[in-house]
Amino acid sequence: MGCVPRFVVVKGSFGLGLVETFEHALASLPAEREFADIEVVAQRARRQGRTFALTLIVDRPNGIDLETCERIARHLNAELDRETDPYTLEVESAGLDRPLLHPADYQRFLGKPIRVVTSLAVGGAKTHRGTLAGVRGTAVVVQQPSGELPLPIEMIKSANLEFDPRADLKREKRERKERRCL
Repeated sequence: MGCVPRFVVVKGSFGLGLVETFEHALASLPAEREFADIEVVAQRARRQGRTFALTLIVDRPNGIDLETCERIARHLNAELDRETDPYTLEVESAGLDRPLLHPADYQRFLGKPIRVVTSLAVGGAKTHRGTLAGVRGTAVVVQQPSGELPLPIEMIKSANLEFDPRADLKREKRERKERRCL
């Protein structure tokens, strides 16, 4: 795993109004021109002692950097500061091991290496690694060296992209070599 850009803000009196404001601010985020290509991967609001912990995980096609997380946090804080309840806000990148949470994620990341954990053993194991081969009916299909493995969606406990630093270094080396040849 690598560094995940994260920006945390602590503000601070307790209520549902804060959570509703957070959800409303998130819903309006794509309407802002500078955030039009931002995808909200996951969001969570929970009590943590006397404050609310608000967490937002975001992504965009070419990844998220710290400055983008900061801009999103500033935008959300402008909305949340109208509330009197204390809160912490974390805006973070989905990261290199991005979770696959929605059916559309399985189509978007077709052909990418993934790691899937199932609630029950499938083929004698609960953890499955391979290349995402798509969705067929109600199953996510993982291509493994031994063949295709269909995993019923209702049995998937978690699924993530799997980042292979060696493959990334090989790709970078190949690109440098190609640039030198030009």
